[in-house]
Amino acid sequence: MFNSLPTTAQDFMRWRWEEIEPFYQELSDRSIDAGNVDGWLRDWSHLSRLIYERFQRIEVAVTVDTTDRDAEKQYTDFLDEIFPRAQAMEQKLKEKLLESGLQPKGFEIPLRNMRAEADLFRAENLPLISEEMKVGTEYDKIAGAQTVEWEGQELTIPQIAPLMQKSDRSQREQLWRLAMKRQIQDRQTVNELWIKLLNLRFQLARNADKPDYRAYRWQELLRLDYTPEDTLRFHEAIEQVVVPAAQRVYERNRQRLGVDELRPWDLFQDLYPLYQPPLPSYGSVDNLIETTGRIFYQVDPKLGEYFQTMRDEGLLDLPNRKNKAPGGYCTDFPVAQRPFIFMNAVGVHDDIQTLLHEGGHAFHVFESNHLPYFQQQQVGSEFSEVASMGMELLAGPYLGREHGGFYEPREAARARIQHLEQNLLFWPYMSVVDSFQHWVYTHPEEAVDPARCDACWGELWDRFITGVNWDGLEEEKVTGWHRKLHIFRYPFYYIEYGLAQLGAMQVWANALQDQRSAVATYRRALSLGGTVPLPQLFQAAGAKLAFDAETLSKSVQLAEQTIEELEQFL
Repeated sequence: MFNSLPTTAQDFMRWRWEEIEPFYQELSDRSIDAGNVDGWLRDWSHLSRLIYERFQRIEVAVTVDTTDRDAEKQYTDFLDEIFPRAQAMEQKLKEKLLESGLQPKGFEIPLRNMRAEADLFRAENLPLISEEMKVGTEYDKIAGAQTVEWEGQELTIPQIAPLMQKSDRSQREQLWRLAMKRQIQDRQTVNELWIKLLNLRFQLARNADKPDYRAYRWQELLRLDYTPEDTLRFHEAIEQVVVPAAQRVYERNRQRLGVDELRPWDLFQDLYPLYQPPLPSYGSVDNLIETTGRIFYQVDPKLGEYFQTMRDEGLLDLPNRKNKAPGGYCTDFPVAQRPFIFMNAVGVHDDIQTLLHEGGHAFHVFESNHLPYFQQQQVGSEFSEVASMGMELLAGPYLGREHGGFYEPREAARARIQHLEQNLLFWPYMSVVDSFQHWVYTHPEEAVDPARCDACWGELWDRFITGVNWDGLEEEKVTGWHRKLHIFRYPFYYIEYGLAQLGAMQVWANALQDQRSAVATYRRALSLGGTVPLPQLFQAAGAKLAFDAETLSKSVQLAEQTIEELEQFL
């Protein structure tokens, strides 16, 4: 029967549920034992991959053009007609395997995950999850439609970034205020969207008999190797170790800019200092792709080959344009065994870092394609982000033109300093975002009042972000949570970046001792997919999953020491 299933997701895009259901039903009816469970799992994996890739391709379509009505209809139809039914059948198959007591080789972690999913599953939540996804796309539409007029041109908010780097300070302030004014125009609309999302999420938790949405989401994200209390301890370690280092970063940049105090328009995305003069633009997107490809070859020839495959097969959508969803991501098409990178390139150095980052995710897909079962390829974001953040750091030494990169030696040193400083500044910002979500989802009665959310965000900002003067900009500061799409689209998905950055810093520290060995270890860890627990994945990459101040302090010291060494080239 399964021979009649399409071998490509493209041939599966228009299949109706009536055509799909018999395959799920056959898997449900088929008896399984130790002798045939591998074949059953392979059939299930192929069907799951088709469903997953179909959804990913539709999601790509609605993000590359938020005005594509056909793609939007496909998205809505999938969430209404296919997704809830497929999820219900997926759950039935998970329960069938769990009840069998079978232990397929290499399936220990997927089985552990299935037990957690089975405990959380409620049929009445399926339409709520679909609705949450649909409401979430409204946020993309709001952000994607935000434009400003500047010198006779209509610019998207991301397109302001290169102008912010080129303009003098008074023009930066004008641009910043213009962007903030446009974004705050949507304040009421975003607040209304927020309340809708919260009510859906709170209902999901109630239906699953969880004390709050944090407990629900923790289990849904399969965070089975650490607790909410661990992450709160990590916030405290960051406050103790990183906040003082971040303050030193801001002070150095205040001196570089020659100003009495840093203001938000002296920063990129309200956080990272703008360098004066800016790093030169890489030029065209074609040059961004070509040069980044050379850097990947320098890190490891096989990684360079992977990226070339993506170029050859049109798996990159990089330039910013109107009505393109904000942000950047790498998704995967598991039937085709290929990744896809989406971003909003506008000619600034940050685009290079984004492509290096998403490239790491793409390499994770290539390295784990050998695993036979779809469930083995599901990796916690805490480690998948080690793949991406680790790649940013591993690629850093090759940014110079002498290695085929983008910059002259002095510029390459500045780029690396900027990256390391951004890493130091990121941990406190991550703590703001994650702490905010801990408060939101454990204080539901207060969180449905956007004014209370504003107040919480402002308090957290003052706790973790020191060294920048926001006097007279209270409205702009307290609405910062409106500009963080993860809060709206991917709740609680942010601590992963902080934990992964600490893992990536440890991978990079190993590479400073032996580049070839560290990259080989990194690739072997990626090839494990989700077949071992999270601490073992970190260990396989030569790192440690950590929440403590001591481990964090070592990485902070390495970053500050390297910055000091690189400043000799300036």
